[in-house]
Amino acid sequence: MEVLQNLHSYFAYVVLAILIIAVFNAFSGWFGKRMFTMHKDLRISLFALILSHIQLLIGLILFFISTSGLKAIQILGIGGLNSQARLLALEHPLINIIAIVLITIGWSRHKKFLEGDKKFKNIAIFYGLGLLLILSRIPWQQWFN
Repeated sequence: MEVLQNLHSYFAYVVLAILIIAVFNAFSGWFGKRMFTMHKDLRISLFALILSHIQLLIGLILFFISTSGLKAIQILGIGGLNSQARLLALEHPLINIIAIVLITIGWSRHKKFLEGDKKFKNIAIFYGLGLLLILSRIPWQQWFN
């Protein structure tokens, strides 16, 4: 389980980096009125989507097998969790699932448009919202210890 915990923690840096790159690329393409290219823009967005889904799967596995996830809620109940435990057991998983759903919506919606600015706009908005949600529920105290 410790290996999975470390994988989830360190892989998060990679996922955040590619999501930031994808969001920056989408905003620069949208405001720069660039053409949406399959070689660069599609691959950056797709890579961010795939990596975020892999991170979600690792996180869900951890949620169901770790003592700070589902087991903590079963033992203590929601009201029995302190703020740090509530972040790890409830807020972090729930908000990150919502974030990945938003990223997936952005990916799905961009495919419906032919114009580059609309493709970039969808990716920028939905991936950006997903990134903000993810950043809001990272257990920062654990990262900096």
